[in-house]
Parts: sequence; C-alpha cells; structure tokens
Amino acid sequence: MKANKDFINQLEDLYQLYEKEVKERSKEGLITKSTADTYLLHSGNFIKWCKGNFIPGGRNKG
Repeated sequence: MKANKDFINQLEDLYQLYEKEVKERSKEGLITKSTADTYLLHSGNFIKWCKGNFIPGGRNKG
C-alpha cells in the first residue's frame, strides 16, 4: 500500500462524491458519457495506485 488506511478511506469517500457529480453532469448533458467514463476510469486508477493495486503500463490486479 502506497498510502495509509485513513487516507485511503478519505479518498474513497471523496471519490464517491466525485463519481456522483460526474454522473450528474453526464445526465445533464454537460459532458458526454465517454468523457464521464474517462474521468471515472482515470480517477479510479489513481485510487488503485494509492492502494498499491495499479502500476501504469503494467498488468494490474483488482
């Protein structure tokens, strides 16, 4: 794990808020579904990286 558990918990809570906001913007037509998917994919990958479950360019685990 690259980050401590308290930080990860806070990050995951914030991610849920971010995900909700991105989906709302997509429903409102302010961003396309493709753009929303990209935002969520990359931010999700960052959280996985913080947890030690993602290596850019590598084979990644759940």
